[in-house]
Amino acid sequence: MSFLDLDEFLIELAQKVEIVFSPVVDVKEYPRDVDVCLIEGAICNEDHVEMVHKIRKYTKTVVSFGDCAVTGNVTAIRNQLGLGNRENVLQRAYVEAAQLNPCVPEDKGIVPPLLERVMPVHEMVYVDYYLPGCPPPAARIKSFVTQLLEGKELHLAGAEIKFG
Repeated sequence: MSFLDLDEFLIELAQKVEIVFSPVVDVKEYPRDVDVCLIEGAICNEDHVEMVHKIRKYTKTVVSFGDCAVTGNVTAIRNQLGLGNRENVLQRAYVEAAQLNPCVPEDKGIVPPLLERVMPVHEMVYVDYYLPGCPPPAARIKSFVTQLLEGKELHLAGAEIKFG
């Protein structure tokens, strides 16, 4: 949503970049030779592991985008609550919390196998940059993207972040 808060900057940005993979782009396979990838979310299941390795292999610059990617954030709560066990998580989500048809989906491909614990992206692959925030503020996103497109040295830490 913060990306949409970039308002008219999105029009300017659209003239400078090509989106090659996204939930809103009808591309099924992650392409090769990607310049920058913003990864949202923590690594929670085997599908995430496969995808993040593919992204790292085929991408020049990988960015952990938002607190879930940077720290695990809300998705990693299951690590602290003793619910880290995969079966407990599935039981709680699909059986105990269900109002209709309480059962864990068993058909292959419906629920990717969960990892024993949720991890931030950098615990799985090398990350070039981190954009914290839940979500990152639009001004931080704009600053990062602008600096990156202009080939400038990136200033992303603490008070050094340039908004404007």
